[in-house]
Amino acid sequence: MVEIKSDAALQAMREAGRVVARALAAARDAAGVGVSLKELDEAARSVLDDAGATSPFLGYRPSFAPTPFPAVICTSVNDAVVHGIPTAYRLRDGDLVSVDCGARLEGWTGDAAITFTVGTPRPADLDLIDATRRALDAGIAAARAGARMGDISHAIGAVAGRARCGMPADFGGHGIGRSMHEDPHVPNRGRPGRGYRLRHGLVLAIEPMLMAGGSDHYRTDADGWTLRTTDGSRAAHIEHTVAITDQGPRILTLP
Repeated sequence: MVEIKSDAALQAMREAGRVVARALAAARDAAGVGVSLKELDEAARSVLDDAGATSPFLGYRPSFAPTPFPAVICTSVNDAVVHGIPTAYRLRDGDLVSVDCGARLEGWTGDAAITFTVGTPRPADLDLIDATRRALDAGIAAARAGARMGDISHAIGAVAGRARCGMPADFGGHGIGRSMHEDPHVPNRGRPGRGYRLRHGLVLAIEPMLMAGGSDHYRTDADGWTLRTTDGSRAAHIEHTVAITDQGPRILTLP
């Protein structure tokens, strides 16, 4: 069931979103050559603790997962697309890192992701990040009251197509509110003018995931969580929590 939020709820979600933004910034600031993924998780966890927030990621176990998720962020490196578990792996010069984080504050949830390079960036990685950011921006611009879900999906997919990037077909964005994952599903490809009609108070996590090799195929690691490109190409994931309002889309996970 799709839940439409009140204006008061949107403001509460904005506060949760601010915490997410701070946690992502802390993880990015902590990243560097030789720093472990667990240390990024610790940096984000400290922000959540200081804000009095909890993590919707920690202990989360959807139907596909063999074990509960053990961290407050997902860290997906190089050919990992999403859902990477923070491990003792130490970042290397040139790594491409996606960090996904959520926060629950006063009963409301925010969810966002960033992708960045460590050390000396590869030009192709910068191009991939730029394409992913443009896909997200296009999706957000289409997230207007009176439009359809397919308008968001089409806008994202069009940017990915022009960049000749693949996207994992089974994954996309989602509704968000008191729970991290709510209805409706937000596909990253679709036909304009189709699907659920957007209205004031609907809140969506919009999250393009682009794979540089152009294929939509992925595989799942033995940990049951991490999704990787099947061709070894690199991936990027950028996400914001966005409220549909009569005044236009409102990004709730900005700093």
